[in-house]
Order: sequence, then C-alpha cells, then structure tokens
Amino acid sequence: MSPSPEARLAEIGIKLPPTARPLFTYVPFRLVGNLLFLSGQGPREPDGGYRSGVLGRDTSIEQGYQDARLTGLHLLAVAKEAVGDLSRVRSVVKLFGMVNATPDFSAHPAVINGCSDLLVEVLGDVGRHARSAIGMGSLPNGMTVEIEAVLEVA
Repeated sequence: MSPSPEARLAEIGIKLPPTARPLFTYVPFRLVGNLLFLSGQGPREPDGGYRSGVLGRDTSIEQGYQDARLTGLHLLAVAKEAVGDLSRVRSVVKLFGMVNATPDFSAHPAVINGCSDLLVEVLGDVGRHARSAIGMGSLPNGMTVEIEAVLEVA
C-alpha cells in the first residue's frame, strides 16, 4: 500500500500552507456530487503577499515553475479543507493554469508543470490530469500564475 498524500508531504518535508479567505464574492471551493471545484489560487507567501512578475520580462521560467509549485500547495490545502483528508482525492481531473506573460512568451506549459509535477509527487497516479496552460496580459495582485482545479473525491 502506498503512503497517504499527507505522509508523502511529510516525507518530502512540506507542510501545507494555511488557506486564505476570499476577499471578494466567491467561495474557495464548491463540492458538486463527487466533483470538487477549486477556485483559482496563486503563489501566496506566508505574509499574505503574492509572488509577482511577468514571465518573459522580469521573471524566469524556473521562478515561474516554483511559483506554480507553491500554487499547487495552496490548491492541496484548499482540497484538504474541503474534504478533510487528501486520501479522499480519487483523481485530479483538470487543471487550468494561467501565466502572467508577455505576448511573445510561449513556455506556459513549462511554468505550469511546477503544479502538475507537485500533484503527481504528492498524489501519485491520482495526480495525473488533463490541463490547459495559457498566457494572460495580467493577473490579480500582479501574481505570476493562477491555477484552478477540478478533483474527483470519494
């Protein structure tokens, strides 16, 4: 039997960040049947600020990858808040990754891989998913990435 997602997080030395309360008119998640819809998350730092920058101008692909990985931790934290135990996640169905980028930037998938790789690292094959990775002219708070997810849960 493979270790639980929480045990995998402990093995790799990662603690999930606290979840943030929405500042506007939406909820962080919505459970509909066995589908858990997670609102967009960004690379929020412990002080509440966001990692900001524009890929292709002032932020590297490597930094964007790390920002997407941090965003993935926030998605996992919201999922855990929603269902209580990450072992209830049966499948990461879909990610929608948005990258704050210049018009000529084309490495969006390499950036969003930060989140995708983390989900597979923590959830195993359950973390493999369909995905979109697109560029945006801007994102809230100037953040580098925003990612939303749909999960199947037990």
